[in-house]
Amino acid sequence: MTKRIAFFVLLSFLVLPSVLFAQKKHTFEIKGGEFVYDEKPARIISGEMHYPRIPHQYWRHRMQMLKAMGLNAVATYVFWNAHEPEPGKWDFTGDKNLAEYIKIAGEEGLMVILRPGPYVCAEWEFGGYPWWLQNVEGLELRRDNEQFLKYTQLYINRLYQEVGNLQITKGGPIIMVQAENEFGSYVSQRKDIPLEEHRAYNAKIVQQLKDAGFDAPMFTSDGSWLFEGGSTPGALPTANGESNIENLKKVINEYHGGQGPYMVAEFYPGWLAHWVEPHPQVSAASIARQTEKYLQNDVSINYYMAHGGTNFGFTSGANYDKKHDIQPDLTSYDYDAPVSEAGWVTPKFDSIRNVIGKYVKYPLPDAPDPMPLIETSITLTQVADMLEATGAQKPEQSDKPMTFEQLKQGYGYVLYSRRFNQPISGKLEIEGLRDYALVYVNGEKTGELNRYFKNYSMDIDIPFNSTLEIFVENAGRINYGSEIVNNTKGIVSPVKINGNVIEGGWEMYKAPMDKAPELHKMNRSHVYDLNSAEKIKGRPAVYAGTFDLAETGDTFIDMEDWGKGIVFINGINIGRYWNAGPQQTLYIPGVWLRKGRNEIVIFEQQNDKIHSEVKTVKVPVLTNLKVKQ
Repeated sequence: MTKRIAFFVLLSFLVLPSVLFAQKKHTFEIKGGEFVYDEKPARIISGEMHYPRIPHQYWRHRMQMLKAMGLNAVATYVFWNAHEPEPGKWDFTGDKNLAEYIKIAGEEGLMVILRPGPYVCAEWEFGGYPWWLQNVEGLELRRDNEQFLKYTQLYINRLYQEVGNLQITKGGPIIMVQAENEFGSYVSQRKDIPLEEHRAYNAKIVQQLKDAGFDAPMFTSDGSWLFEGGSTPGALPTANGESNIENLKKVINEYHGGQGPYMVAEFYPGWLAHWVEPHPQVSAASIARQTEKYLQNDVSINYYMAHGGTNFGFTSGANYDKKHDIQPDLTSYDYDAPVSEAGWVTPKFDSIRNVIGKYVKYPLPDAPDPMPLIETSITLTQVADMLEATGAQKPEQSDKPMTFEQLKQGYGYVLYSRRFNQPISGKLEIEGLRDYALVYVNGEKTGELNRYFKNYSMDIDIPFNSTLEIFVENAGRINYGSEIVNNTKGIVSPVKINGNVIEGGWEMYKAPMDKAPELHKMNRSHVYDLNSAEKIKGRPAVYAGTFDLAETGDTFIDMEDWGKGIVFINGINIGRYWNAGPQQTLYIPGVWLRKGRNEIVIFEQQNDKIHSEVKTVKVPVLTNLKVKQ
């Protein structure tokens, strides 16, 4: 027995080295005006794809889709707010397991471009910043500010613990790390801040990454006309969206010592989409032509997006312009990308693959089969009055309406309530509405306010001894531009009636919807069967039902006949719907369904119609715009 043990110990010493060193350690650097991989000039053909926008069970499938399109790398932002939902509480599990995502990419033969921000934009809530940063006294976002830089360093250090050993310098697939993101555009909008301060901040983010241990080559990304504010020493400047090859090379030469490499870190095969606006469509032919133009001229590229995925839950952000005080992004992040939201091959995919195939030396594998599809009809059995259920909780009280942040609530909804002992009528004004509200007097709906349409006022009549209720939705924080620093939610200014500020007696009831509402735990007086639900028509309601499946598969729930709200499937918030369009269906990944009994919960804000069923379909509807701007 002793000899046998000794034999196996000796064998382990002989075998282990061959196992440990079987995988060759690669090198990557920027040298002589080129990307150099394993001492040979290399061209990056990358695709952007974000891990939390895809169920982790599908990550490998989507990586294989990128490989089949001809790509040799995948790029991803890192979403700080996904990983630190509360100060000091970190989450890198499940769909947030970034290290696993990167490992899978390496196993599938893809290099990885890491884009940790700390600001990312990405049509993601608050551009990736945690909402609670706004509660830190003295903190100023995206500035050379001691409090802000304290938190960015904590984030970067914690990120390094997760993925630092996956850099190519340590045997992993991460070949490059981006510092900040599109900072030049922010500099151009914040001329109230001295350029020297902007540059100091940008340089400090680079240093924080290095101090944490990130030693792979670094880069910045901006529009080609924004390099003065966005580029920084020690990082390769790359030009987002630049289609003019001559100008691309000229501007990179100017800011990179007269040489390349030349890269477009965001080449847009599609474009982002907002509610109440047409869904952008970009032709496959134009993207194929531009791809060929890049490859003919030795330009490296990163398709943004190669595969968009979905803004599940409350992760979608918003834009801002002078016409609309907010432009909330769709739940779908399909992006008109070459790989569709559900991971399907598209004509754009085929066009890009055909072009890339002419310029690379490696064979292109076939695309993996799409996930199975199903459709079903779901009967709803109960509905709860959310105005009553929310108002039955213990409120926060204040002389003035409190913001979400003051209430220490990041997302979802807040019910604002005030009792009037004397009658009052006239114009109700809430200039600080953030972002959408339904207004009730004694439980009867009297109107709707909407920041998108700059609709901040309405006529109101409040009788003697009556209650005003304002049910407010956070539709997603602004993720781009100078308005990112003005991102508190709820009611952020005085409420006025006929020009008079209404102070004193405000009560705030929180409805974060961080979990699916459970009707069986509610007061029975707030829950109705469908036969008696007409009495809560026009009031926010929660519908519930169950459905049985013999087989699971991807599907799309059709919400076109509903109003506005969110849907939970087996406890998972799959995102917002709004019949204004253009999106009318919500993607349900098959891995979130189960054979046998499944549960659905729908929070319907408007509830202008009582519903007894909902169905799923096999084809998404993303371009049916019902309400014009």
